[in-house]
Amino acid sequence: MNFEVWPEAMELGEMFAAEGFELALVGGPVRDLLLHRRSHDLDFCTSARPEQFEPILRKFGRDGFWDMGRKFGTLGAMRRRADGTEVQVEVTTYRTDAYNPDSRKPEVAYGDTLEGDLSRRDFTVNAMALRVPELEFVDPFGGANDLAKGVLRTPVDPRQSFDDDPLRMMRAVRFVAQLGFSIEPETAEAMYDMTDRIRIVSAERVRDELVKTLLSDRPRAGIEALVESGLADIVFPEIPALELQIDEHHRHKDVFEHTMIVLDRAVALETDDDGPVPRPDLTLRLAALMHDIGKPKTRRFEAGGKVSFHHHDVVGAKLTRKRLRALHFDHHLVEDVSELVNLHLRFHGYVDEPWTDSAVRRYVKDAGHLYERLNRLTRADATTQNRRKAMVFASAMDEMEDRVRELKKKEDFDAIRPDINGNEIMDLLGLEPGPMIGKAYRHMLDYRLDNGPVDHDVAVAELKRWYSEQDQ
Repeated sequence: MNFEVWPEAMELGEMFAAEGFELALVGGPVRDLLLHRRSHDLDFCTSARPEQFEPILRKFGRDGFWDMGRKFGTLGAMRRRADGTEVQVEVTTYRTDAYNPDSRKPEVAYGDTLEGDLSRRDFTVNAMALRVPELEFVDPFGGANDLAKGVLRTPVDPRQSFDDDPLRMMRAVRFVAQLGFSIEPETAEAMYDMTDRIRIVSAERVRDELVKTLLSDRPRAGIEALVESGLADIVFPEIPALELQIDEHHRHKDVFEHTMIVLDRAVALETDDDGPVPRPDLTLRLAALMHDIGKPKTRRFEAGGKVSFHHHDVVGAKLTRKRLRALHFDHHLVEDVSELVNLHLRFHGYVDEPWTDSAVRRYVKDAGHLYERLNRLTRADATTQNRRKAMVFASAMDEMEDRVRELKKKEDFDAIRPDINGNEIMDLLGLEPGPMIGKAYRHMLDYRLDNGPVDHDVAVAELKRWYSEQDQ
């Protein structure tokens, strides 16, 4: 095989060889070489112990050195090229791992051979190595063949592999999404039988794999693999719950299939880096995945065979907040995704009867910084096969967005405030701070949204009129 290896890898290999140590590029970087993809982070393993290769790595890493992984036999370094490209390397001593059944954290012991080190890797496509500087390709488990077939298979018995480290099952799902691979049948069967082992993995680790899956080029394939494996029943049960049994008259869609279509469509509506929703956007993708999770709890069979999901937006927002918190997502992300789920039906009334300027202002004000994402989620959610309905919906959304652009030329939506502030309200009404001031402020904000900017005297008159009607 011919390899075009980064010069830094060759240089580091020569430095190790000069000291009598073996060095091999391993894992993802080797896989990416075979896929003709560039890796900026290079992982190596070596026969040397950390204290033996630390001086080499410090000399190599002119622009950075770190040793946070020292207890696992790992040291890292960074070099910056003249063009600004950063090349990060991590080197780990050959290892063998012994696992405690109640933990996925291995007891680390140093190994003696490259082949032994490769046997503890998650999948064969990550269990290949390239010795440097010799450029000898090492593939004891047939990883190159599996890579050519697009298959994920464990180097050792899959049940042993997943028992040792259950997070490998989540990584299998992630690689389906990132690489477009399928999971080999015996490996898939082991995943299905061993899903309960994922319970010993921390929520943060599960979340991180889920994020990588969603931010991949094929998030739908990853989510489908998560559900098919049974892992979703434990780590994200609201998603397989969408696989509602379709009623005998087929009067409502398969909600899970609909959700997968919405996810695909939302991804397609993301923008380039200079657009309002640069891809990949985790907030939009999570909202697309979760927008209908309130449907199972709100499904009702009505007279005449109809099916309803009243208030599934509100229920779904609560479920979204609960699930994302359980997965330890960032507070701001939790609130943003939950709000998108809460608002995802908001636009639909516009199709039947175009809104007043007041209603348009309210929509933009309520969406706030989520406005662009909300519009994309709304468009993605319109999956009707009726071409006329689809065209009417798209036209209505186009019209509303045009109106927003025109209104924004006249007023700053982000800065919409009542024409009278809280201090003025107290002075005009002769009141001390208290609940009535808050009620007056909210009324004047509603008045501002309904009428746009007004003269100060008009606002004062409205405030006094409203106050005169309140029960004191």
